Amino acid sequence: MIIEPRMRGFICLTAHPKGCEQNVINQINYVKSKGPIDGPKKVLVIGASTGFGLASRITSAFGSDAATVGVFFEKPPAPGKTASPGWYNSAAFENQALKAGLYAKSINGDAFSDEVKQKTLDLIEKDLGQIDLVIYSLASPKRMHPKTGVLHSSVLKPIGEDIFTNKTVDFHTGVVSEISIVPANEEEIENTIAVMGGEDWEMWMDALKSRGLLATGAKTVAYSYIGPSVTEAVYRKGTIGRAKDHLEATAFTINDKLKDIDGRAFVSVNKALVTQASSAIPVIPLYISLLYKVMKEKGIHEGCIEQMERLFTERLYTGHEPKTDEQGRIRIDDWEMRSDVQDKVFTLWAEATDETLPLIGDLPGYKKDFLNLFGFDMAGVDYQKEVDEMVEIPGLV
Repeated sequence: MIIEPRMRGFICLTAHPKGCEQNVINQINYVKSKGPIDGPKKVLVIGASTGFGLASRITSAFGSDAATVGVFFEKPPAPGKTASPGWYNSAAFENQALKAGLYAKSINGDAFSDEVKQKTLDLIEKDLGQIDLVIYSLASPKRMHPKTGVLHSSVLKPIGEDIFTNKTVDFHTGVVSEISIVPANEEEIENTIAVMGGEDWEMWMDALKSRGLLATGAKTVAYSYIGPSVTEAVYRKGTIGRAKDHLEATAFTINDKLKDIDGRAFVSVNKALVTQASSAIPVIPLYISLLYKVMKEKGIHEGCIEQMERLFTERLYTGHEPKTDEQGRIRIDDWEMRSDVQDKVFTLWAEATDETLPLIGDLPGYKKDFLNLFGFDMAGVDYQKEVDEMVEIPGLV
């Protein structure tokens, strides 16, 4: 079939298998171009099919020849219907890993569930024995709690008494407008923490450790975001930020539990990037379009793969204890948060309108990155050519 992007709001309903494959190959080539990494050898990536999780899996495998197990929840293809992009990404990754002689297997299911945890642990025990790195990179709007059976749903809302009002942009049309969001109630805050906080990360680490599947000196890393003052009301000081506070606090709890195997738990604060999740957060698309413009002009722009390669080579696997901030977090958002970058973005924010954004922002770069998430607008792919949507993941367990 010939596959074209079909949009509905902040989501693309189709994905292109060849475009997703090219995107994965481009990331692999970037990692290989940077040279070998003296890093992990047996890696579990929870949330392995898109964004930072996929980039972490690629960096582990093609940077340090690691065997990888990926866990994700993706929609498989059906005749005449494309899979979700993460399905095609994972198929492409595994095919490239097999060509390179690397172990790569995947489990498709709800990572919050006991069933998927058990299946993953059984696979690790059977095939790898122990692992030395666990990446936790889940992004989900809902979580069925495995112990209580309660379905928790997260919300993107500010916290406090006042309605939040600020600028945002429809990145499809370039229209800059004001948006108002009512604050979250306590139940919504608690539900968001239940979905996006650190409880599930800790459950994974407890399960792995109790089965003796963590090697001596094993590391685990979860991903977070802080961001600038213009987004903090809806992000860092909102419901998501409260969940990230919980995630970051959980790192200390896990650290204590790993002491007897000389293990370490870290939270890495990453750069703002175009993801399926960030595209749905009001205010963030406008901020990212301005940020991209500034960082590209300064020659310090990074995508997911550049961020993860730098995380591994400059923070996690240097032979020294990773440098952290006063809250114990690794800051790979350091270039984004440079004062010269943020001062410029803050100035541009005040100037942003429908008329000025094409000049002061990088909306084309935002749109391209968004389409790339789904395998579209990738250089070197013929989108007029028929492609087979029925792609299999070779190492799916």
